[in-house]
Amino acid sequence: MSLSLRQAAITRLRGWSARRHGADRLPVRIVRRRIYILPTRFGLLYAGLLGAMLLAALNYNSNLALAFAFLLVSVALVAMHHCHRNLLNLSVDAQTETDAITGTDARFQFRLRNESALERRDIEIHAAGAVAIGGVTPGGTGEITLAVPVSARGVTRWPQFELRTRHPFGWFRAWTYVQGTLTAFVAPRPAGNRPLPAAAGEPGRTARGEIRGDEDFAGLRAYVPGVPLKHMAWKVLARGGEPAVRSYTGPAARPQWLEWSALEGLGTEARLSQLCRWVLQSEGNQSAFGLRLPGVEVAPGRGAAHRSACLRALAAFSPAAAPAAAQSLAPARHG
Repeated sequence: MSLSLRQAAITRLRGWSARRHGADRLPVRIVRRRIYILPTRFGLLYAGLLGAMLLAALNYNSNLALAFAFLLVSVALVAMHHCHRNLLNLSVDAQTETDAITGTDARFQFRLRNESALERRDIEIHAAGAVAIGGVTPGGTGEITLAVPVSARGVTRWPQFELRTRHPFGWFRAWTYVQGTLTAFVAPRPAGNRPLPAAAGEPGRTARGEIRGDEDFAGLRAYVPGVPLKHMAWKVLARGGEPAVRSYTGPAARPQWLEWSALEGLGTEARLSQLCRWVLQSEGNQSAFGLRLPGVEVAPGRGAAHRSACLRALAAFSPAAAPAAAQSLAPARHG
């Protein structure tokens, strides 16, 4: 079968499976009617060998050769049963959304749950041309990370992923399709050499993380050389903890805005790359910041969820599709 015919057959099978089972709601339990099984290339060679052995045994009327051929046939049938059973009643869940940077890998986390007393080995997860392999102990769960290379900025979706296995001998391949959409928010590659803009209310000053005053206690942060000793958290150190510093925020502190309009003279992708670099720098400084793009505004905040919301806004940005009125993006949650 030529490559084009094989690909066309696979595409039709995937479409038929999607119509047959409909959209899946994760986690999904793999029941018998969802599993498909066919011999692999090695399985077909093994079947040809068995056929030749049977013909030779019948031709020479050799009972010993016939018995040996039937024994090998029974081994093949048992291997087919084990291959099918390796997926049966396995539960699969997935983190269906992830963030990535252009030129890196979008990493999706899959969790397999095995409620039976049988060990599940060599479980393959296929999506977007990438493959990850793992196993699950009896009555346990297993984590598998699928790394999908992404080379262009944007929001990329794959409508389904596939579980496969060739266990135990590689003679058969059992597989199932899961209709769960995987989404990668691919932010631009961070680049640019422009300094971070000054925080609001402090013209001429580049934000260096957190604007500290003497009014409100904001928490503890790790000690770095050069911090005045009066800000040391001595009680924490006395209890045997790591050296820490008390942080204070004053009422004059203002969040930092990372704005599209501050990058005049740069092209669209260059602006997005510079904004991505600013987002990562601001997050590294642990400062509160917001993001403004034409038609999109991410309210000021901090933390991993806020960083994800900003990177997703950069990934999904389209100048042609940007509405005239600004819309607010809430920070995304990570599953």
